[in-house]
Amino acid sequence: VQLVQSGGGSVQPGGSLRLSCLASGLAFHDAAIGWFRQAPEKAREGISCQSNSDSASYYVDSVKGRFTISRDKSRNTFYLQMDSLKPEDSAIYYCAADYQPFGCASDAGSYNYWGQGTQVTVSS
Repeated sequence: VQLVQSGGGSVQPGGSLRLSCLASGLAFHDAAIGWFRQAPEKAREGISCQSNSDSASYYVDSVKGRFTISRDKSRNTFYLQMDSLKPEDSAIYYCAADYQPFGCASDAGSYNYWGQGTQVTVSS
């Protein structure tokens, strides 16, 4: 299984970015997906996840209404659309996937497959 991330970069406060995560070697239709971030000297934080059926999504309170998780099953790719970005959103962002029978998990320990990480910097 391989997850390859793209997107990220630097943006001013209030701006938008979209992160992508291309999955290979994974039964994409059966996998829950998640996005995590880690700021310097902080623990990795689960910010969003989605169940394998796309029927359930989770967002941490700090990103609700600003970030949107989605997936394109025809492309084996999932996304994190980030709008109204704030300086406190600056971190390394990671995608993750794994087989989870019910819902999706927001803790990093529940995922075995990870992307390489990409830096997001929000600064004026």
